[in-house]
Amino acid sequence: MATRPNLLISPFSRAELANAIYRQVFLHRVSVVDASRAWKNFELDCHTGNLQSIEFPETAWSVTVDLARRYSPTLGVRTLDSLHVACALELKAENFWTFDERQAKLAEAVGLDAAS
Repeated sequence: MATRPNLLISPFSRAELANAIYRQVFLHRVSVVDASRAWKNFELDCHTGNLQSIEFPETAWSVTVDLARRYSPTLGVRTLDSLHVACALELKAENFWTFDERQAKLAEAVGLDAAS
């Protein structure tokens, strides 16, 4: 029996996802009903264990500063880009999923397998 990947979700990631879903309503890309359905599916994934809730790693803040100093001059990453990647590093993630090109470039630069 194949095991499913361990997908981690922090309170920060949860907030990011909520904003991403409901911002699509503002952009007229989805309806409120569709956004609510997407959020309910996310909540179900959390409840059933498809997503594992984890605490935000405090050490990610210093890693974020280091990433900003090392990569912002060449990749143009923003604070939240660095913070997302820093969390992945501190949580020992094997993969990094993003739709953000800058985040993907930063993740790849630090050795993460960035998928979009």
